[in-house]
Amino acid sequence: MDVTKLLTQVKNNEITIEQAEAELKKLPYEDLGFAKLDHHRKVRQGFEEVVFCQGKTTDHLVKIYQTLSGEGIDVLGTRAIREQYEAVKAVLPGTVWDEVSRVLKVETRKKEMMGQIVVCTGGTADIPVAEEAAQVAEFFGTRVTRLYDVGAAGIHRLLSNLSAFEGASCVIAVAGMEGALAGVVAGLVDVPVIAVPTSVGFGANFGGLSALLTMLNSCANGITTVNIDNGYGAAYVATQINRLVCKSRCSGEKTVEEETNA
Repeated sequence: MDVTKLLTQVKNNEITIEQAEAELKKLPYEDLGFAKLDHHRKVRQGFEEVVFCQGKTTDHLVKIYQTLSGEGIDVLGTRAIREQYEAVKAVLPGTVWDEVSRVLKVETRKKEMMGQIVVCTGGTADIPVAEEAAQVAEFFGTRVTRLYDVGAAGIHRLLSNLSAFEGASCVIAVAGMEGALAGVVAGLVDVPVIAVPTSVGFGANFGGLSALLTMLNSCANGITTVNIDNGYGAAYVATQINRLVCKSRCSGEKTVEEETNA
């Protein structure tokens, strides 16, 4: 629910106070019995509620999407399977699903894309997690540059693409195996690096634990590590950083470097 829009409609006599009151009764959440939809989250946090599709019954997921979309909310879901996509699309024809990232979304509003982040991967096997991060960030209105398959096994591939990081607010580094990419990137850039360990790797990778430990123990500065395969969590933090950077630039605030050189 867009509270500002609702209040504007009352002010312009487009709806009655009674109608507005009926809508506001849904705040701070709407109880569907099996789920409590948080319509007030964007007011509190700047992001609308995101649906974790994995494990939900098809009927429940369809009802959630119908309800949120009915409120004029663009709906984003993660970890969706084809069966869920087809069921939601049957009632909401504008539904889009990406098989690689498993992102399921319904968008009706045009977004203003702002700033820039970079999403990079160690290998092509890490792309599903990276695409979850990239597409979530784009859904939230962040411009994304993708730089895939630039891992430490062939570091010249990364070094020949350093220009891709120019102007980025932060970097999301996605890697499995030993997870070296995040530390290497952090040693080359002057912005925060969000490390995403993936479960890609042989047996001693322990389902991503080896990459997680490497990223947590990196000697490079400026690294923040999210959970294994958590592209969504990385995108959320990256978008928050990107918004702060864009806000600072728009307000004319000087960076530490600019103040030092002044």
